[in-house]
Amino acid sequence: MDNLDYHRIAREFSSRKSLGQNFLISKDIASMEANYAKGMNVIELGPGTGILTSELCKTAKKIIAIEKDARLYELLKEKLTSKKLILINDDFFSVEISKFKKIDIMVSNIPYNLSSKVIYWLSANKVPALICIQKEFAEHMIAKPGTKSYSKLSVISTLCFKLYNVREVSAANFYPKPRVDSSIIYLIPKANELNQELSNMITLIMNHKKKKLRNAIMDSAKQLQIGKDQAKAIAGNINDADTRPLHMEPEQILEVAQNLNALVASLE
Repeated sequence: MDNLDYHRIAREFSSRKSLGQNFLISKDIASMEANYAKGMNVIELGPGTGILTSELCKTAKKIIAIEKDARLYELLKEKLTSKKLILINDDFFSVEISKFKKIDIMVSNIPYNLSSKVIYWLSANKVPALICIQKEFAEHMIAKPGTKSYSKLSVISTLCFKLYNVREVSAANFYPKPRVDSSIIYLIPKANELNQELSNMITLIMNHKKKKLRNAIMDSAKQLQIGKDQAKAIAGNINDADTRPLHMEPEQILEVAQNLNALVASLE
């Protein structure tokens, strides 16, 4: 597949908007991404026309590529014949986790509409990754306290990963050309365990990030399923109650979320 014109293949292939299909057409970028997988066992989500898959076959030890679109799966099966490669025609999130044993890294240009879902999957399964995502999404992931882009995604991403912004990728490197540029992010999982309960509490706090923490808690009484007087009492027992979440470090917000969960549970 090395000598194929990926731009032509992408143009001739009828992309599906519902699957978020914007195909990488730059071999240089694909080669750079594949270098992060030297000698490793790799997962690729959504190989598309195979431009990255082909480069991974040169550098990786083994590649498991999961493609949901049956048409692309047939194209890849026909064009890619590497013994290193296992192709699966399925929804990535429906594949049994046992198939990913001994996987070292995910390397993927993921559909923008799956970004959040992929981040949570990587965190839950402690899988390092090099992923190409929407630039704005990446900016939220790596944003620091006090900045405009600082959000629940920033907090959860920073708690769960060491994050490295590798490079920006112009929209011109994809076909069909998306309306926005992309960024390549390298993620190394941390030991922190964030269950759904903690994630939900962090989301609740950051939904009121510009308010003082005590006001954020009192305004969230309904979502916490407690009375306003109970919310006021809980807010009085929280450290940094006069600080705005926008200016709090992720570790501080995690501590607040843990304390809130404990205080709300004590009322039951």
